[in-house]
Amino acid sequence: MKNLMFLGFLSILFSQTTFAQDRVNGALFATRSEVLGQNGMVATSHPLATQVGLDILKAGGNAIDAAIAANATLGLMEPTGSGVGGDLFAIVWDAKTKKLYGLNGSGRSPKKLTLEYFESKGMEKVPSYGPLPVSVPGAVDAWTELHKKFGSFSLEQIFSPAINYADKGFPLTQLIAWYLGQSVPNFMRQGYKNIEDTYITQNGGKLPKEGEIYKNPYLANTYRKIAKQGRDGFYKGEVAKTMADFIQAEGGFLSVEDLESHHSEWVEPVSVNYRGYDVWELPPNGQGIAALQMLQILEGYDFSKIRFGSAEHLHLFIEAKKIVFEDRNKYYADMDFAKVPVKELLAESYADERRKLIGQRASTYEAGAISAGETIYMTVADKFGNMISLIQSNYRGMGSGMAPPKLGFMFQDRGELFSLKRGQANTYAPGKRPFHTIIPAFITKDGEPFVSFGVMGGDFQPQGHTQIVMNLVDFGMNLQEAGDAPRWDHTDNSPGPGLPSTGTGDVSVESGISYETVRGLLDKRHKVGFARGIYGGYQAIMWDKVNKVYHGASESRKDGQAAGY
Repeated sequence: MKNLMFLGFLSILFSQTTFAQDRVNGALFATRSEVLGQNGMVATSHPLATQVGLDILKAGGNAIDAAIAANATLGLMEPTGSGVGGDLFAIVWDAKTKKLYGLNGSGRSPKKLTLEYFESKGMEKVPSYGPLPVSVPGAVDAWTELHKKFGSFSLEQIFSPAINYADKGFPLTQLIAWYLGQSVPNFMRQGYKNIEDTYITQNGGKLPKEGEIYKNPYLANTYRKIAKQGRDGFYKGEVAKTMADFIQAEGGFLSVEDLESHHSEWVEPVSVNYRGYDVWELPPNGQGIAALQMLQILEGYDFSKIRFGSAEHLHLFIEAKKIVFEDRNKYYADMDFAKVPVKELLAESYADERRKLIGQRASTYEAGAISAGETIYMTVADKFGNMISLIQSNYRGMGSGMAPPKLGFMFQDRGELFSLKRGQANTYAPGKRPFHTIIPAFITKDGEPFVSFGVMGGDFQPQGHTQIVMNLVDFGMNLQEAGDAPRWDHTDNSPGPGLPSTGTGDVSVESGISYETVRGLLDKRHKVGFARGIYGGYQAIMWDKVNKVYHGASESRKDGQAAGY
């Protein structure tokens, strides 16, 4: 008995001080070295999608061609977090003009659905699932906008790999098989139409498991229409009518007019300088500037004297996050409908004032999380010097539960993120884009590209972006180490897609955060606990202009891969 107790003690002791592998060099928590390549690099959350992008690059396509091809492949291979039923945001570094371009590819609410409708039904929030949270899916229009501005291959060439995989099938990876096994049966139990036909009937009458072959011929046909007709193959004609008729039959309001009139918007990325590095995000309706606000506040502390992962590090970070998310909840919204003081929120003088609110103990302010969900993030760089940072999602995992008949995908439920309280920046209105969680990021140095990166994960994303930047700049980690480093999340413990809440406390930490740090946070009156599946997933590409080499990274929290040539 004493021996068993001693072994248990040793297990606890070593779990705090060791890692799963013994590396010859580099950080102990790193899962592998950076991937290196001179001609191009692709980093996505699925190895087969990465190879699709790499094949496009090797065939002479550019980063934007490869990104669209890989994203279409992910829509097939990761229906648990992406697809043509969702939205897209991107930041592109164009080597010709030596400039960053931002694309907001988020969809708008149905024009015939009003705030009064929700009020007449006594609703205090937009439902999480069903027809009412469905907004116009923006991804397809975003693909065609990216292609029109920067693409070099034809859409037929770009969509060919995804169509081939959809027709012939591919083996499900461990993580996606698990998510499908959680989500699809749940939607079926809720009685949502076309779920069985879309995800099970096409696969021989059973939902495939890890290593088994998954097909989606319906999606292949939808992709063929897009490849031949561009955006009109999705937002007009047969596909548009099928989508609108289905949602209206289910009690929703999405119309053919909503689909036909949809358009993405090219926007100017915004930035702050963090210790000599310009960090770029897109302006609202997304939450990207929250990361910039956090960095502005944290730049006021000397992290050369603060150890990574220490209680002081996490305390300052968490308190900065609380302050910034108060602004996020108040101001961030569709800028066509609300005046968002972006310039003022990113001003150094404002950060100086907000920093004064941070004390030695945890504040009582509760940030009030408003989102959770699965997402895909990917990034591509080519031999011409172009780079793209792209993020795409359905929200709440697979989305709304609304799968239009024989089209092979599910609609997003982004409309859930609208507020139904009158007078707020993000209050619901017809034809309005909801507050959005998915955010791509980019870093430049002295006006040249440095890092294209992103971190998936709902409310966690601005926190993840800030942690990555600090890991690279403050703590000297390489690109792979920056993503593998243990993370923490200030959260309200919103459950993951289709899952019960598993979190405890308002600060959740990964197992790599030491008990010394946990104890220090408790001393500062933070509530500390654990949660699973909330720490996002990271991909990144770095450009080494001296050696003219791309560095790629993808982390072990997802099934992803970075590959170059």
